[in-house]
Amino acid sequence: MSLYSLIVGGPLASLETGAIIAIAVGAVIVLWAVGAYNALVRRRNTADESWADIETELKRRYNLIPNLVETVKGYASHEKETLEAVMKARNAAASPHASPADQARDDNFLSGALRQLFAVVENYPDLKANTNFLELQQELSDTENRIQRSRSVYNDNVRDLNTRIEMFPSNVIAGLFGFDKKDFFEIEDPAAREVPKVEF
Repeated sequence: MSLYSLIVGGPLASLETGAIIAIAVGAVIVLWAVGAYNALVRRRNTADESWADIETELKRRYNLIPNLVETVKGYASHEKETLEAVMKARNAAASPHASPADQARDDNFLSGALRQLFAVVENYPDLKANTNFLELQQELSDTENRIQRSRSVYNDNVRDLNTRIEMFPSNVIAGLFGFDKKDFFEIEDPAAREVPKVEF
């Protein structure tokens, strides 16, 4: 038997074929792992970006509230307790938070305080007709609507990321590289699900 026949048709050919198959399978696994890792990174970055959008809108909201309180104070200064409650809630909501769940809790409290403020405003017809108040009220209403839209987008992105982290086989890559699930930005209080009433 010649050397050529040993290589082409003998045991060495089987070894070569086995090695080629092993290399091909290894390459497919590596390519899959890279693709799964990149998909997780992309979803995490998308969720982070949509959270930044929420933070932008929340900051805008927090910046509007002191002006609103000052305007109300000019007409209803004896409503000191309500005005202080709004500012206290605003300061708590504007402080740094460990998670979206903590942010949502303080944001819910702020929404409740704003509802109380707008209920008080009902007793002051001159205030309700004040141009500055009306402009602030409209800006706040627009901001609340943008927060709701941003919250929806964020929660969709978090759902996609968390699903990918939990599903097999991408959960293997998520576990190996330390991808953690993110919290949803949820409103617990059904009354807080409504945008604060700012239209009269």
